[in-house]
Amino acid sequence: MANTETALKEAMTGIEGTLGVALVDYTSGMALGTLGGGKDLDLAVAAAGNTDVVRAKVRTMEHLGLNDEIEDILITLGGQYHLIRLLKGRGTNGLFLYLALDKARANLAMARHQLRKIEAGLDV
Repeated sequence: MANTETALKEAMTGIEGTLGVALVDYTSGMALGTLGGGKDLDLAVAAAGNTDVVRAKVRTMEHLGLNDEIEDILITLGGQYHLIRLLKGRGTNGLFLYLALDKARANLAMARHQLRKIEAGLDV
């Protein structure tokens, strides 16, 4: 089982086109760990902002009476993909992995597949 630091390193180096990655607690909006980012991608701000996205989607599903789970949420920008993967393993309730990808270099299907593998090996 990988710890947070190892999982973030695996995402940063093992997923082509990764600009930044964070493990986020969406009950508080705090990033539990980040890697990458920079002046154009503040991962602390992204963690807090994407917490609002997750909360809004969970609330909408409740209002619609959808009895299902969110696997991931994709936000497509002009030059980037932002992928939010809610974690489902033991001890990960309320957590998500956030991945920012360079759209020109990333393979979205492969990134989703690799993020699932990282989630499966993550021990928080």
